Amino acid sequence: MLQDGKLYIGTSRKPDDTNNKPEYLDLKFGNRHGLVTGATGTGKTVTLQILAEGFSNAGVPVFCADVKGDLSGIGAMGEAKDFLQKRADQIGLTPYEFQEFPVIFWDLYGEKGHRVRTTISEMGPLLLSRLMNATDAQEGVINIAFKIADQGGLPLLDLKDFQALLNYMGENASALSNQFGFISKASVGSIQRELLILEQQGAEQFFGEPALKISDIMRTTNDGRGAISVLAADKLMMNPRLYGTFLLWMLSELFEVLPEVGDPEKPKLVFFFDEAHLLFNDAPKVLIERVEQVVRLIRSKGVGVYFVTQNPLDVPETVLAQLGNRVQHALRAYTPREQKAVKTAADTFRPNPDFNCAEVITQLGTGEALVSTLEGKGAPSMVERTLVRPPSSRLGPVTDAERQQIMGVSPVGGLYDEDIDRESAYEILMARAQKAADAAAAQEQAEAEEKPAGGSRWTLPGFGDEEPAAQPAPKQPKARSGYQRETVAEAAMKSVARTVASSLGRALVRGILGSLRR
Repeated sequence: MLQDGKLYIGTSRKPDDTNNKPEYLDLKFGNRHGLVTGATGTGKTVTLQILAEGFSNAGVPVFCADVKGDLSGIGAMGEAKDFLQKRADQIGLTPYEFQEFPVIFWDLYGEKGHRVRTTISEMGPLLLSRLMNATDAQEGVINIAFKIADQGGLPLLDLKDFQALLNYMGENASALSNQFGFISKASVGSIQRELLILEQQGAEQFFGEPALKISDIMRTTNDGRGAISVLAADKLMMNPRLYGTFLLWMLSELFEVLPEVGDPEKPKLVFFFDEAHLLFNDAPKVLIERVEQVVRLIRSKGVGVYFVTQNPLDVPETVLAQLGNRVQHALRAYTPREQKAVKTAADTFRPNPDFNCAEVITQLGTGEALVSTLEGKGAPSMVERTLVRPPSSRLGPVTDAERQQIMGVSPVGGLYDEDIDRESAYEILMARAQKAADAAAAQEQAEAEEKPAGGSRWTLPGFGDEEPAAQPAPKQPKARSGYQRETVAEAAMKSVARTVASSLGRALVRGILGSLRR
């Protein structure tokens, strides 16, 4: 049943319910992306698990999110169970062997895996605007903030850095508007309120250093297997926008960092995007267009992206058209939208004269799916009704003790577990403001210590020889020109402006989704 260069998915069935043939995913087409859909409880997670196992055994690193917590079992040896052995016998999988796989656990909150972070600067204005659900006006202000930071040498590492920059922009909105475009104080205030909400939702855990290195999710073991990076997402799913934006940032990083490799014999990395509807829900048109562009182009960098979701309508048509390998589990058709989803799913397959796709989709059992993969010269295979193979690793979650044991021997142990807070925008802006304040105070003190003009004789108050009281000078209109001592805020603003002006030649370059190009 197992063939070199191919990943065994399951065995298709004939109309008389006898075995037809094994169904494979050709590794050389693994970077042509894929789609796994189906209603809750139909077996999507197991399909994701057996695909991850197959890629790992082929030496392909895998990244996937563990939304419900049961995918963590891929790091433990499988256990013999009657229904698993029954399925193996039914599809002719002999021998059915159990195996544990090399797993690296990750967690934004550092509770169930190694901490995973990025910096505000690396995320970029587009994804940060998406995370904050910013309006067009707010997105414009965020773009200006990144412009000032990128050109002015102000590293934006965490939320307090961005907050400090927004404070500076709000205090100097009028002056900065002349240079960068209109900056509304109301928009700045709204963004600051959104930052507070993000902080309360735990987003401050995500921003900071050390930032995740993409190379650490592309590891292979000494025996040639690909490491499976599992992101603990059960708690992260409480903030769906953060979940979707984080995975999209990772996709953007892969796109910007990896070199062009064309069509390799097997993918360099396979990226599973579970609960994919969270990426596209209420997403602005420009973001969907750029996601479609990244999905289309990242194939040539050897990365396969597999969207896992309940309904094929969750994925925009422009993205859906890029997904060549498809596994369709059962769908329900109780509502008009669900009926449309069934028709959409059926129409995307290459028809099989032995059955009606639209009817079969609603009749599939648990662990059964319609499968169509790319074959030959890249054309989709005829859709087949397939019994998905049982996993070799554990079906269900690992225990807390087992998780800690796996983390204890992790190749990235100690690299991301401690926070680093180096000098960044917050410290730089505070230092500049303090320097301007000290200079202003020194000037005031110097003026106060100057001797008054006039004679040098001594006078004693009350003895009749005091200097006559100075009459107040008549008020003069302020001159429109001439020197006026600048305020502390103006001095700090000019200091930043000078830095910006002198740094135009070394401004940072950002990619399609706004993340930094390296």
